[in-house]
Amino acid sequence: MNRARRVAPGPGQESVWDYPRPPRVEATDELVEVDLGGATIASSRAAVRVLETSHPPTYYLPATDFADGALHPTDGSSFCEFKGVAAYFDLVGGGSTARRAGWTYPDPSPGFEMLRGYVAVMPGLVQECRVDGERVDAQAGGFYGGWITGRVVGPFKGEPGTMGW
Repeated sequence: MNRARRVAPGPGQESVWDYPRPPRVEATDELVEVDLGGATIASSRAAVRVLETSHPPTYYLPATDFADGALHPTDGSSFCEFKGVAAYFDLVGGGSTARRAGWTYPDPSPGFEMLRGYVAVMPGLVQECRVDGERVDAQAGGFYGGWITGRVVGPFKGEPGTMGW
């Protein structure tokens, strides 16, 4: 098995290897924005970050901070061992639709109640996500919803060779 080598964080950075497991949820006052089809479909200074070992943060925005008509409930669900059963949204904006690009936990598991009423966005499925004006890179792997900024260092789960982590 390939073992990850923690990258030492520089000034103002965090290592995802210092994040806990089970994950921690924390509030942030950073400006978190989501664009789709040339339109900003969400903007918030009341987001929360989910921090889990080896994963870049996943940002969840209050559903009320999405533009009217941006969230369309869609079929399907998934299960997280920590957060519970997720429900999905198609995101709509600027004449574009990003299928199953958002998700929420309508009835989060104990310890994750803070996520109720919040929606996460898969950054690789929308035009752009930003944190305090910095464009986000999507966590690799297609399954994970982490937001990579200059604030975090890895290596990150989802890259080739990380399946056994």
